[in-house]
Amino acid sequence: MRLAIEYGDGLVEVDVPDDTTVISPDHADHEPPPLADPVAATREALADPLGSGPIGDLIGPGDTVTIAFPDRVKGGAHDTAHRKVVLPLLLDQLAAAGVRPQDTRLVCAIGLHRKNHRHEFEDYLGREVLDRVPADNLVNHDAEDPDGMADLGLSELGDPMQVNSAVVESDLTVLVGHAAGNPYGGFSGGYKMPATGLTSWRSIASHHAPRSLYRDDFVPVSARSRFRDQLTSIGQAMEARMPQPFFSVDAVLDSQSRQLGVRAGRIADVEQATWPLAGRRTDLELDGEPADVLLIGVPRNFHYGPGMGSNPILMMQAIGSSLVRAKRALVKRPIVIAAAICDGDFNATDFPPYEAAFELLQSCQHPADMVQHQELLATDPVWVDRYRHHYGYHPFHAFSMIYVGGIARDHSSAVYVAGAKRPDLARAMGARTTASVEEALREATASIGRTPRVLAVPALSKPAFHLATPASHTV
Repeated sequence: MRLAIEYGDGLVEVDVPDDTTVISPDHADHEPPPLADPVAATREALADPLGSGPIGDLIGPGDTVTIAFPDRVKGGAHDTAHRKVVLPLLLDQLAAAGVRPQDTRLVCAIGLHRKNHRHEFEDYLGREVLDRVPADNLVNHDAEDPDGMADLGLSELGDPMQVNSAVVESDLTVLVGHAAGNPYGGFSGGYKMPATGLTSWRSIASHHAPRSLYRDDFVPVSARSRFRDQLTSIGQAMEARMPQPFFSVDAVLDSQSRQLGVRAGRIADVEQATWPLAGRRTDLELDGEPADVLLIGVPRNFHYGPGMGSNPILMMQAIGSSLVRAKRALVKRPIVIAAAICDGDFNATDFPPYEAAFELLQSCQHPADMVQHQELLATDPVWVDRYRHHYGYHPFHAFSMIYVGGIARDHSSAVYVAGAKRPDLARAMGARTTASVEEALREATASIGRTPRVLAVPALSKPAFHLATPASHTV
């Protein structure tokens, strides 16, 4: 059959076996229905928090409050998006408790992502929110700010904890999060939000690294892994040094970023309440046997920004994370075929250190060997300045993406990149190259000795599912 899949700036039609299982963005019949009134549901959650009193009982006049929220990468910007709904309600509650606008700080928990422009804040937070706090009180987290980070030592698992100082100095820190399927540790939100969004590169490098990502419990995707334990340990150690624990407001999102449910309160209670619903949204069990081949369409533009299909590091990260999500629906050593333009556009504006990281990778036998180069590149003053002052991704971000790309190498029998404009760059990432998806399928057929069972995910730009089959092999 003919199948349209994402490729570069549009779609390309490819011929695939008639019995191919296709996971399209509208393959969401199993999803719970979205909330009819997300504003009312959010107000209810704030009025009856889990494991905590309401916000009005936690603070009062003269207190300082930090509200941390996720960046533009996920969550939507529609009128009833979670951030647009919850922030005005939180500001109302703070005002009713006597907290002054000048004592309220809004921090975008970017982690090592690029900083957000003010017009981007207005787009996904709404003009009302920007008008209600002083302009200087709406800031991006800066993981390299020498005056804005607090060193809290090590977590119980031995991970460094360098955290935004506002988190530990404020009388209360409120976290706005999204409980959504994520290849890193199962779900976004919860303790993942502060542990990755409000810390330093060294803290993030303690878990976004081979020693955690290459463990058997990371693949297939799971919320029960050493990686997830590290996030929890870091978050709980932060709370031990704060005036009071985090107050979290997490929304479970569907494939269109609409709220399925909202819960507020202590993080552990909120995780327990939201993850089952998030799993119902995200987990998709397929009929039949595990597939031999995972076929994905890789667009040029993705949630990290322009470059997913053109930048070879981000391309391979997309392949690795797709494999993590789909592993329970695949044979033990599947073949992966990715249609990706891979034309050598690293997007140096958003991802300034990536080309330098790519060159260092060429001296390594395995992506895990890049650990030896972390310190040099992640502390390079030129790249750090691009992160701090010129809206570029932090240099360590390239390493975390390279490591996930290595998962594709370790958990497949072969990775094919079909249609690369610079096949040399794809091969430099460890992939085989073909001119077309059909050619890659012919090679897969020859390798397997029969027509392969194919699982196709045509649109990586859309919210993803975590896939499984009843008879799936696990690592």
